[in-house]
Amino acid sequence: MRGPIAPPQVPLALTRSEAFDDLVRESADRLERRFPQLSEVQFAVQEVPPTIKSGDSDTVPLGRIISSAKSPPDRIVIYRRPVEIRAKSREDRAALVHEIVVEQVAELLGLSPEAVDPRYGQD
Repeated sequence: MRGPIAPPQVPLALTRSEAFDDLVRESADRLERRFPQLSEVQFAVQEVPPTIKSGDSDTVPLGRIISSAKSPPDRIVIYRRPVEIRAKSREDRAALVHEIVVEQVAELLGLSPEAVDPRYGQD
């Protein structure tokens, strides 16, 4: 049998990268309904974080804020590969992505993660 197993409009046809993008988008959309100012923030996904310079840190970041003082908007970047390594199932990955997005939004807005999402940290 040749050709795709499922038609392109069903989730099975999504690549891992596209599915991850959807998780970030869903999380950002959920928070944007609560914080309309997030409509000005760009949410992006990169495969891996930039190379860490020697002596900076032994931890791999899962996300970061790229502030743009000269030309808005600010960007929140989530790193796909480090997240996928830490969360094997789709449910775990979705929860971890949302947690990272909440943490980055909280830092950007100067709030606690619990103020951004009251369910933060609850499993």
